[in-house]
Amino acid sequence: MTADVVVFPGSNCDYDTQEALRTALPGAQVRRQWHEDLDLAHSDLCVLPGGFAYGDYLRAGALAARSPAVAAVKALIARGGLVLGICNGFQVLVEAGILPGAFQTNDVQHFLCRDVHLRVASNASPFLSGLREGAVIRLPIAHQEGNYRLTPREYEELADSGRIALQYCTRDGRADENPNGSFRSVAGVLGAGGRVLGMMPHPERASWPALGRADGLSILRGAAAALAEGEVR
Repeated sequence: MTADVVVFPGSNCDYDTQEALRTALPGAQVRRQWHEDLDLAHSDLCVLPGGFAYGDYLRAGALAARSPAVAAVKALIARGGLVLGICNGFQVLVEAGILPGAFQTNDVQHFLCRDVHLRVASNASPFLSGLREGAVIRLPIAHQEGNYRLTPREYEELADSGRIALQYCTRDGRADENPNGSFRSVAGVLGAGGRVLGMMPHPERASWPALGRADGLSILRGAAAALAEGEVR
């Protein structure tokens, strides 16, 4: 099993993500690859990590979405591999047209860095297969352009096809907690078939059981289980 973390100029969560993947995928080869030299020919899972790719000039993720790496990511998706975009990685996937929607500055007009609660709106994905729909998990966010925008029609189409993955919520699972103004409190969405997950919260920062923060492992281990069982690729 091989997992790759794409490194753009300005990525700053690549080492964290690599270590979290090593925890979740024991025995797997976990590599960090520079975006210009990205080779996913033998990859099972690709992660676009958080950070500020190209300094988030123009818009968050806009320049990275024009990197040669995007063609390699699209080829991996086409052959059934798994792709996870975390925070800035989610923004890159949206800017590249791999996932729908758009991002703008948080409605509170400043950077947010804190834990949030998330309701699993759909587990129709290898990443979320280990969680029941309606389950509440706790992960950290760290973003300034995390206000995820969808039109009402886009939202309904995603919801009807089980592609709204995660929504911000209160501790008891009510979807009325919204830290950044995202449309209908959406925190993560799935690509067609569920093999692509884009999410603003950081699972890699909650993957250390010894520190009492392990909810992120459930997402990474879901991908590992699916790969081990041959459900993808």
